[in-house]
Amino acid sequence: MNQQYDWSIAPQNSLLDLKLKDTWAYRDLLWLLVRRDFVSFYKQTILGPLWFFIQPLLTTLIFTFVFGNLAGISTDGLPQPLFYMAGITAWNYFADCLTKTSTVFKDNANIFGKVYFPRLIMPLSIVVSNLVRFGVQFLLFLMVMAYYYFTGAVFNVTWAISLFPLIVVLMALLGLGAGMLISAMTTKYRDLAFLVTFGVQLLMYATTVIYPLSTAVENYPTYSWIIEYNPMTPIIETFRYGFLGQGAFSWAAIGYTTGITLVVLLVGIVVFNKVEKNFVDTV
Repeated sequence: MNQQYDWSIAPQNSLLDLKLKDTWAYRDLLWLLVRRDFVSFYKQTILGPLWFFIQPLLTTLIFTFVFGNLAGISTDGLPQPLFYMAGITAWNYFADCLTKTSTVFKDNANIFGKVYFPRLIMPLSIVVSNLVRFGVQFLLFLMVMAYYYFTGAVFNVTWAISLFPLIVVLMALLGLGAGMLISAMTTKYRDLAFLVTFGVQLLMYATTVIYPLSTAVENYPTYSWIIEYNPMTPIIETFRYGFLGQGAFSWAAIGYTTGITLVVLLVGIVVFNKVEKNFVDTV
């Protein structure tokens, strides 16, 4: 009667039980999901992965024309395309992690209802697959940097470039935590999916993607606190300061963003673990 089992699936009792051991055991599934996302998205496209380059290039050109030339917004003396591409590269990774994770329950309800695997694998696969796209766009950013360097543009790389791994981790975890928190609510309130897509676009304008923080503080001191307290602002400013030598860098701002990220991630995981028990009944 003493039967031995290789695997035992039991109800999850603790909200803080992250099941990291199970997640590690299913790491092969993580890479399969990453490959699926990459192949399925570009399989029937003509240009394929070239869209990784086309999207940030077109966005940079539009921002340069509208905000740089028509609106005349300052770029702290940096070449306009280089300034905008730095912000777009960082922002796109965070925005993709957030928007795609926010609908993970709704988009994968059929899989979740048929087979067991640690549910945390699915949002993690989204973050990793978007990291591939971020890597390609970051390479494009380096190519633009090299072009302007050899054409005599004035910018310099600072010691803050060593914080680049931390910046990437913060963007990933912030998008992951916020996305899991929203995904738990979209199981009951489908309207949130539309609100997130619209809200992320608006949030970009409250982040220093198209203008430097110094300009916002100087021209709009009454409302600049909204931009300063946006956790993505220190990330983008540090990114620019590290690679281009311009930006409002401070350890206090990085510490603030790190604290907010950890809180959002913890709350997101707790809510995600709670909802995954019975979300199939509501999706």
